[in-house]
Amino acid sequence: MPTTPSKRLETFPNPNPERDYEIDFECPEFTCLCPRTGQPDFAVLRIRYVPDRLCVELKSLKLYLWSFRGEGHFHEAVTNRILDDLVRATRPRRMTVVGDFFIRGGIHTMVTATHQAPATRRRTTRKTRAAR
Repeated sequence: MPTTPSKRLETFPNPNPERDYEIDFECPEFTCLCPRTGQPDFAVLRIRYVPDRLCVELKSLKLYLWSFRGEGHFHEAVTNRILDDLVRATRPRRMTVVGDFFIRGGIHTMVTATHQAPATRRRTTRKTRAAR
């Protein structure tokens, strides 16, 4: 059965939830369409996060990013949407998504979107784990 794009992000349990550590992804083949011209926009997406209880599964991330290929999005909107969807799926302690879009019309665009979990949630999560 052929693989198809999907908006579904799958997760798995963090193997070391007691520790803060970073996971970095570089996705050099991101593509969406310019909503004004319909022409393709190419970007390198960089995702960095500190997981809490869940990590994102890589194949689902690949299929998720692929799902934008035929859709029209402004750079700012798509970068923030990807951050929002990943935060919703994984509820990380911290996450940053950088959309590094190729030069178009002589302009190089980089969009950085960041999420920081509330300190009370991070402390509560760690205390809960320590009590187990």
